[in-house]
Amino acid sequence: MGQTLSSSMPPEITDLTRQIILLWRRFQWLPEWLVVAIVIAVFVGGGWVAHRIVFSILRRVVRNRDMFWRGVVERARRKLRILIILIAVGFSVTVSPLDPDPSAVIRSAILFLVILVLGWIATGIVDMWAVVYLRKFNLETEDNLNARKHVTQTRILQRAGVILIGIVTVALAMMTIGAVRQWGVSLLASAGVVGIVAGLALQPLLKNLVAGIQIATAQPIRIDDAVIVENEWGQIEEITSTYVVVRLWDWRRMILPLSYFIEQPFQNWTRETSRLIGAAILYVDYEAPIDRLRAELERICRASPLWDGDVVNLAVTDITDRVAQVRCLASGRNAGVVFDLRCEIREKMLVFMRDQCPEALPRDRLAVDANAAPVTPPASPPASGPR
Repeated sequence: MGQTLSSSMPPEITDLTRQIILLWRRFQWLPEWLVVAIVIAVFVGGGWVAHRIVFSILRRVVRNRDMFWRGVVERARRKLRILIILIAVGFSVTVSPLDPDPSAVIRSAILFLVILVLGWIATGIVDMWAVVYLRKFNLETEDNLNARKHVTQTRILQRAGVILIGIVTVALAMMTIGAVRQWGVSLLASAGVVGIVAGLALQPLLKNLVAGIQIATAQPIRIDDAVIVENEWGQIEEITSTYVVVRLWDWRRMILPLSYFIEQPFQNWTRETSRLIGAAILYVDYEAPIDRLRAELERICRASPLWDGDVVNLAVTDITDRVAQVRCLASGRNAGVVFDLRCEIREKMLVFMRDQCPEALPRDRLAVDANAAPVTPPASPPASGPR
């Protein structure tokens, strides 16, 4: 075992480690695998105790800090434990009487895992930043334009940051393994044949990732925006790193890629404000009293709790060969309220025309020329038969 220990000692080994190895030589009667197991168990136990101590210190340090740092420490508790234990295993394998080849393999695997855990910790920090930042905004308020703006930006940037951290972490981890080091370099630098193949394979993902960054900065859509896409009215329910979920008026969900909102035209009813003007179209007869209809529209809006007290108007917008088209305008606090207000206007205007203003209802006309000669019906033939 002495020769094995001498051959396995790295050149940078410390004096403390030399003393530990000399101590192990007194137990040469133990099998090598048991000594290795004991060393690993001791270091893992020490790492566990070190984690408890470090975590207690961190808790005390951030006790009076803001929520972000407290949340980061709490979320990183398990991740730090794994990280410290991995480092402890790496030290134990280094100083244990293990052959050089398996020791190098284990240390390489531990380095690979340590990089992944560090990336995991970094994504946790990004997620905690998003949680703390979004606590400042409430989507349930009546005029939530500012809240929707910040929520949309934060969620898109959060997912984009997590994806970028994941790509960099995996690339760095792959670079520690000789057999796949070129893959890691290609993934990190986007160069070489492997990088070109990966870029072609990931083109839809990268396209939507860039579109997500554009949406986060330019904000053509936000969470809870009222939009018309593919001739369907709905509200933006969720924006992920690759697609957007639109909740349609009948509770269906339309799934669209992020790039759709960069490349295709669509209507956004709440781009600048949540307030909207709704239009209800009526078709009336030429003899309809427009002034009475306008007065009735104003009465309906003033009596409705859905009207915001701003816009109300009635105008004849078109005339066909049979009827006149009348447009009733009224404003409301948001898209849902305006939709209900439009329905209320249609219903009550219909009742008004039916019960109090029947001359406004559309009807067909038949023109008769007064100077035309009357048409005489042909005489019926005489009845035939036996007399």
